[in-house]
Formats: sequence, C-alpha cells, structure tokens
Amino acid sequence: MPHLELIPKTDISSFRKLAIGSWQTTYDPTVYGTLQVRMDKALAYIEAFRQRTGIRLTVTHLMTKAMGEALRRCPEANALLRFNKIYLRKQVTISALVVQTDEGKVDLTSAKIDDADRKSLREIALEMEEAVRRVRERRDVAMEKGKGTIQKIPYMFLNLFTKLLGFLMYTLNLDLSGIGMPKDAFGSVIITNVGSLGLDTAYVPLVPYTRVPIFVAPGAVKEAAVVEDGKIVVGKVMNVNASFDHRFIDGFHAGVLANTLREMLENPFEKFDALPAAPEAPGEPIQAAG
Repeated sequence: MPHLELIPKTDISSFRKLAIGSWQTTYDPTVYGTLQVRMDKALAYIEAFRQRTGIRLTVTHLMTKAMGEALRRCPEANALLRFNKIYLRKQVTISALVVQTDEGKVDLTSAKIDDADRKSLREIALEMEEAVRRVRERRDVAMEKGKGTIQKIPYMFLNLFTKLLGFLMYTLNLDLSGIGMPKDAFGSVIITNVGSLGLDTAYVPLVPYTRVPIFVAPGAVKEAAVVEDGKIVVGKVMNVNASFDHRFIDGFHAGVLANTLREMLENPFEKFDALPAAPEAPGEPIQAAG
C-alpha cells in the first residue's frame, strides 16, 4: 500500500517545468503573502453557532473548512513533487498545529482532518476537537510512536534522517507506518493560529520533509479603520498570512485560494453551515486549537 494516493499530472506548462528545474528544495522558492479580511460577520457567526449548537467553534475551524473548499476549487494546489514531477492528491487533508505541554516541555504536533472539502463545519469542529484532545492526552498512537522514533535519532544524523524520511514517504511514496511513522501526518495544508499568541502577522517557513506546499497562519483579530459604504468606520479585521512553494503554486493558484477564503470568512452565514433555528442541548466544552 502506498503512503499517499496520487495521480500524476501530465499537462505541465513550460514555465512550470522551468520553476521545478530552478529550485531544488522547498528552502529556495518560498513566496509569502498576507490577505486582510473583515471578521465582523465571522465573529457573529461563531457566537451564534456556539449558542445554538453548544459546540465551541473557533477561527481555526472556519479556516479549515474554508481551505478545504479552496483546494476543492483549485485542485492543482493540492499537490506535491516526486522526482520533479507534479502529483495531485486524491484527498484534501488539512492539519492544524497543536501545542503539547508535558512536565514543563513544550512540543508541537498536528491534528488533521481528512476530506475537509466534503465535511460540514460541524463535523470538522467535532472531529478536530477529538483529534486535539487525543493529541494532547497522548492517545494518538501513530503520532506518539513516530515522535518516539525521532527521539531516538542522534542529533548529528537529524538532517540526514529528515531528508531520508521525506524521500521514502513522498518521493518513493512508501507507507512507513510499520516502523512508527504516521501516514500523511501533515496533509495538504498546515494551519497554525499565530493569533492565539497575540501576533497579527507571522510567516511560517515551509518544512521540506513534510512536502506540504502551503502554510497558513491566521493572525489576531483586531479593530482597524475600514471603508464601508464610502465611510470610514471601525471594523474587526484579521491578517491571513501564508507561505507557498512557488515551484508549482503561483499567483493564479494563490488568487483562487485567497478569493475563496475572503468569500467564506466575510459571508459566513451564507457560505458555512446553516444554523439551527433553536438552541440544542449544550455539549461539554472542549479546549479548541486556536
């Protein structure tokens, strides 16, 4: 069984081939960008969703659903490189970075949502909360086994190990779950909510061995002067910061992704789940990611 289900892309433009040939790794071709979105309606939607369902919805959940829809609309951005050839993923998987604390030590790991483009916001919120809980309580067996394997690698061999890991899992597309490496741990996109740290703008570096070509870092929601109906008013805004692998993601793809995020976050009552007419029995509050 392969590590990922992939489809080779055949209609490659000459520009894309030159881009692939110009840069050897994701260290080289990173492009950074920031999209500022109005969040007044999104915040109102989050509050209404919480009140009517008892589910603790967060900005990270909205971003996960919106990125899933963005990749559905732009499947060419849901890809990776193998032997300098673009392969499209069959599945849209979004992961969120989660902070783990254990005996004074702080660690980062991921909670992922498979088929994020097909799931409702409610399904994503509930599944991510369970994934976050499992990760923080160290009940994710595959993830913990993988982290245990990495801990055994001597520091002097770490660079070689991560290069070998990426080569085996993504270039050769081998399933290494049998030796403790979780299958597709990071997915198509990684979301890390830097707003929870009080940051408005931060650009996350691409991590070569993960082969994830898009990192998205929503910032803190803040008040700012905005133009509304020709007048300057105070509004809630958020920076959506992103890092892209320019070898196969360019301005066209970024435009589709950005326009989808803006459309959904600024029109949440129309674009996300329809809210129930009356409040449901509240569920147990769960600590969410971002």
